[in-house]
Amino acid sequence: MKEIAYSIRVTGHVQGVAYRAWTRSEAQLLGVRGWVRNRGDGSVEALVAGPEDRVKEMVAAMSEGPGAARVTDVWTEPAEPANVPQGFKITG
Repeated sequence: MKEIAYSIRVTGHVQGVAYRAWTRSEAQLLGVRGWVRNRGDGSVEALVAGPEDRVKEMVAAMSEGPGAARVTDVWTEPAEPANVPQGFKITG
């Protein structure tokens, strides 16, 4: 299976609702790697890499988010899988 990576930005009510912890949990379930962090503008940013089907599942999951979140938009931009660290961390 081909590996891909995306830089992802999620907007809406996504801070203060355990979105980052939920993202890490989902990433671990799907077996993808990368990181997630809050941005100063109220959005959440992530870098996710892994098998193409799993990364696409992750993007779809992030479009919904945890129960308390209200996602309005998700932007993705291709990234280089080789630059994505192992594991999945909350970085900020």
